[in-house]
Amino acid sequence: MERNPSFVESLRSRFARNAEPSDKIKLFGTFEGVFLPTLLTILGAVMYLRTGWVVGNAGLIGAFLIIIFANTITFATGLSISSVATNIRVGAGGSFSIISQSLGLEVGGSVNVPLYLALAISVSFYIFAFSEGWLSIFPGQSQALVLFVTFAVISIIAFVSVGLAARMRYIILFIVTFSLFSVYLGATARFGHPGAVYTPQPWGSFVDGNFWAIFAVFFPAVTGILAGVSLSGTLKRPRRSIPKGTMAAIALSFVIYMSLAYWLSVVATPEELLNNLTIMVNKAAWGWAVQAGILAATFSAALNSMVSAPRVLQAMAKHDVVPFSRILAQETESGEPRAAMLLTIAIGIGTLLFGLSGDGLNQIAPLMTMFFLITYAVLNGVVLLEQSLGLTSFRPLFHIPRVVPLVGFVGALVAMFLINPLFSLIALFTIFLLYEALQLRQLKAPWSDVRSGMFVTVAEWAAKRVLAIPSGHDRAWKPNLLVPVDSPSALRRSYRFLTAITRPNGSLHIVALHKSGEREQLQGIQAYEETFRHDGIFARVATVESQDLCASLQTTMEVSSSTFFRPNALFLSVNGEFDQAQLQFLADKASENEIGLVYFVDNPQTLLGHEKVINVWIREQSPQWEVGLRLTNLDLTLLLAYQLARNWEGQINLITVIADESERANAEEFLAQLIDLGRMPKGSNGIVAVGSMRDFVPQAPQADLSIFGLQDQINLDVMVELPRATRSTCIFVRDSGNESALA
Repeated sequence: MERNPSFVESLRSRFARNAEPSDKIKLFGTFEGVFLPTLLTILGAVMYLRTGWVVGNAGLIGAFLIIIFANTITFATGLSISSVATNIRVGAGGSFSIISQSLGLEVGGSVNVPLYLALAISVSFYIFAFSEGWLSIFPGQSQALVLFVTFAVISIIAFVSVGLAARMRYIILFIVTFSLFSVYLGATARFGHPGAVYTPQPWGSFVDGNFWAIFAVFFPAVTGILAGVSLSGTLKRPRRSIPKGTMAAIALSFVIYMSLAYWLSVVATPEELLNNLTIMVNKAAWGWAVQAGILAATFSAALNSMVSAPRVLQAMAKHDVVPFSRILAQETESGEPRAAMLLTIAIGIGTLLFGLSGDGLNQIAPLMTMFFLITYAVLNGVVLLEQSLGLTSFRPLFHIPRVVPLVGFVGALVAMFLINPLFSLIALFTIFLLYEALQLRQLKAPWSDVRSGMFVTVAEWAAKRVLAIPSGHDRAWKPNLLVPVDSPSALRRSYRFLTAITRPNGSLHIVALHKSGEREQLQGIQAYEETFRHDGIFARVATVESQDLCASLQTTMEVSSSTFFRPNALFLSVNGEFDQAQLQFLADKASENEIGLVYFVDNPQTLLGHEKVINVWIREQSPQWEVGLRLTNLDLTLLLAYQLARNWEGQINLITVIADESERANAEEFLAQLIDLGRMPKGSNGIVAVGSMRDFVPQAPQADLSIFGLQDQINLDVMVELPRATRSTCIFVRDSGNESALA
């Protein structure tokens, strides 16, 4: 099928605009872009001002349980984020990009609108914490004045540049680190004086609320895991930085919180912990260092939230998810979302006024907790769903067991309803209404998602809804082969190969052709449905009387193209049974019906050999070595190579032969990007040769299977010659236009 170049280029350019920031925008690495903002947001208000309060209410064991349960949810969520981040090109907006690319813009928008509000609210939460630390030093000052002056300073810094905010993190990191050193040094000195150590209270009396009320106040301590993810649009390599930075920050902060809970339980009585929210100042070696840490950490957390929230909003606005998207999507030449930041500032001011009318920190914390728990549940649900569907498009470089997202998903939902059942129901209902509203708008994304595959897998009744979803099928691609045969022995001959291509979630549409009066030659072929099913492959056999094989296959393809569970590739075992005119006719008809082609020519001397090594031959791409969202007659080839390598536990060699030595660097970079962006299995190699393909074919690494692209004009002589030249079985492949190896 000849593709529409303008359509492909449009998709490519739209994807590039969303996945790659402008050259004028400063891009950050793992430490500065993910680890540091995540860690500093976690080590913020709750650590200094509420950890002692939690221990005073819950006791040491109760505090440990609260910290462990909260970190179990965030640890599972962090692993889920890390896994899905290595499966997609994470664009701006972090969780919005992750959810939208998996479940569509409607789900991404309906979940991330509340998340944006939570991030905007968290700015005020951390500023309230800052004011508590400030007033502990200067008790005579007005809290309202401190709140709004601090808010103004943070707003100005965030408004100027994300780079300025990033540079300030190093200073804040030093202050926080020194304050913790002072705390632990104070513990060492205290243990050296008899009578200064208290016996920890194992279980508290929960004076200020039950277990889940205390948990709700503590949980914002661990919501910082989205700080780095939300800045994905400013990362050099989000696929690598997000997993490493997020998980390292979670692990380190968990150790710090557990050790602080124990330290607080032995240096102060429960009464002191309940009544003195700045107890760490009094018990540290240098109280002033902890006071500086409180101010630095809470200021940093507020700044990180002020930087992150507008970027989540801007990412949604770029896809017309929120009202006034045209305005909110705007940014400066340096990439600063000024319009989105102004709205965030307005929300922050409103939250400050709300907090002043009540109990400040404790009044805002549960609201934040609920919004973040909803987001965590959906992020875990995305990974759990993709793992359960088993689609070929979900092949993350960072694998996690299915129990991990299940624990995160269930844990977040359970915590929500135990904290506040009514608010949980209202929140979920609100998200549902947002989803329905966004669905009516028929949003169009530059990527496809797995919703169609999800509904097909779940039940047939979802067919109409799948067809109504305005997204492509490349993310939901799996091998559904149309296989014509004329005898059971022909099917038996290619059985192992068909199994390797389609396992675990593919399907086979077997068309058994026979001439009038010769149906008996197909006796026993129906049993192959059960044989394939035993190997975990869905197969259906249809028996068709045919006097003209090509005409019958043409009719079959035309009829199949209008069915819901349609085949997406024609598998034809050539082996001397077809002439060139027949192969050309079938190739043309397959293209007309948007069906891919897989022509199978086996080597009778080697067959499939050890079923280990696969050579993928790629034509020279010069002068256009660019890897876009779509590849030129290469998507189906790479997907089939991945399927075979996965089921054979084999190795893939991507081979290209160039005419000019000066193109070697471009060719090597092209193959490296295909391996990386295509998430090819470990051990995949890129091989570049200079000269002619005819000369290099005999010198190539020995393979059990060689895969070649099928040109518009078929040359049967070449197809017959290549199995001998490569000393392997060969397949010749042409795309249908509906698959993508990089999706």
